[in-house]
Amino acid sequence: MTDPVSEPPIRVLLVDDHPLLRHGLRALLEQVGGAEVVGEAGDGDEAIALALSLAPDVVVMDLVMPGTSGIEATRRLIDRRPDLGVLVLTMSEDDASVFAALRAGARGYVLKGTGGSEFIAAVRSVARGEAVYGPAVARRIRRFMAGGPATGPFPELTQREREVLDLLASGRSNPEIARMLFLSQKTVKNHLTSIFAKLQVADRAQAVVRARRAGLGD
Repeated sequence: MTDPVSEPPIRVLLVDDHPLLRHGLRALLEQVGGAEVVGEAGDGDEAIALALSLAPDVVVMDLVMPGTSGIEATRRLIDRRPDLGVLVLTMSEDDASVFAALRAGARGYVLKGTGGSEFIAAVRSVARGEAVYGPAVARRIRRFMAGGPATGPFPELTQREREVLDLLASGRSNPEIARMLFLSQKTVKNHLTSIFAKLQVADRAQAVVRARRAGLGD
């Protein structure tokens, strides 16, 4: 006889560009967590396509991937499916990443160093419609809500890097930025490399998009 109170397993889509990590997460979720991994994606575009076609309950989303980032993929998915539970699983715990993910509509944010039981609990919480964050992320959110030091866009950037990014968002070339800030072109290039790494973007175009959304470049 079928148990009338039994519930179907949580349907999960794994999104990460490292196959070995996906394999480990699949084993953990299915063998320990009792979930069903309905698909895997290695980049943001594939994640969007699979999430819309497979209709998972939870998407476990990395942030840094080739092509479309996890942030952008989350934003597009939530636009199409506001009820979808996106759980960010990443190495990034800087303020910009955390709040960008939350603004995009992610329901949870945990770090890749999280233990297996905590990760499974986070997936289950997100599937129930709850918001869940690891302790380190929760501290950052509390600090932000209390008006702590993480004010203004991109607090992880230095003042000089913000100046460079602002000019980049205004459409300035490297030589123009160098001239306006009295820097060498090599120094400007070094600043841009640091900016791209901190913002987790692949190129100038993505950096400009991020900067303009934050109000820079006006």
